[in-house]
Amino acid sequence: MSGHPKEGSGVQIMYIHFHDLVDEQIYHHLLSLLAEFTPQVQALPPDAALADVSGSLRYFGTDAPGLAERIRARTGGLYGLRSTVGVAANPMLARMVAADGPPSAVRTLPDDMAEVADFLAAKPAAALHGVGPATTRTLSSYGLDSIGKIAAAPLGTLQRILGTAAGRRLHDAARGLDPTPVVPAGPPRTLRVEHRFPQDELDRDRQRAALLALTDRLGLQLRAEAQAARALTLTVRYADRSTTTRTRTLREATAHTPPLTALAYELHDKLALQRARVRSLALRADDLVPAEHTSHQLLFDPVDEKARRIEEAVDRARNKYGAAAVGPAAARPAPAPSHAA
Repeated sequence: MSGHPKEGSGVQIMYIHFHDLVDEQIYHHLLSLLAEFTPQVQALPPDAALADVSGSLRYFGTDAPGLAERIRARTGGLYGLRSTVGVAANPMLARMVAADGPPSAVRTLPDDMAEVADFLAAKPAAALHGVGPATTRTLSSYGLDSIGKIAAAPLGTLQRILGTAAGRRLHDAARGLDPTPVVPAGPPRTLRVEHRFPQDELDRDRQRAALLALTDRLGLQLRAEAQAARALTLTVRYADRSTTTRTRTLREATAHTPPLTALAYELHDKLALQRARVRSLALRADDLVPAEHTSHQLLFDPVDEKARRIEEAVDRARNKYGAAAVGPAAARPAPAPSHAA
């Protein structure tokens, strides 16, 4: 099966990125809007989607770029949002062409093998979806620092460097091949936990203690349901009822409390809430996937492995004696100082 169809096959995939989108409910409305143009819509939370419009062009009497412009006009008119759309023969190329320039545009990569090769040749290896920093460093150590050089390398060389399966995937991707179909799907399910302070809270340490308690609860729920999160969202509600929301992707999908806590602290620190009166904190685990489908990166770190064994033992104790039986001590802040004279 070829991920890059034969020239002239007519397969048209759109990657749509909605800019400055912070409202989850609006994102659901945008997915419904896309479904008016094609039933083949795959959500990519929090602000993107894939759409296979191959079967829709004749019905709408236009080509894919024309349909993309209609989608941009609708989303802009209804929700005041800018969007960038990449149009190509498969999801990987659609993502890449969408990112190939300033935001708010329709960009098209023709279904032509020579043009695809020219488009990819000078781009860095990291531009390929799924090629992370570690793989990029490994490839660069062999002089394979561009997609063009990777495409020119023999398959056997890439397999010796990365392994049989990973080498094959990279060999195909560097030639513009992507076998991934657009799978109609809504946003993956999420898990949400919240802490409401008894009074508006100014103290940073108390806020961090609440975050630790939340990540502890979130990790326990994820592990109990054999799920892992790919991203974490922090929502802070203030005394005036306004809110701030920040989302960050995890380095790898996880259900383990330490990486969830580290990311929650990072999100909290970046908000610089020194003088903010915080009424509540909420954490949401986003883009959940079955834990069995995730792969834990081997760190060869005995401290990391020890922490995971302790976590497993704590989970067993909680299953036997209740969730309140064991918990992180730092999540139980000291009583607030008295303000009595």
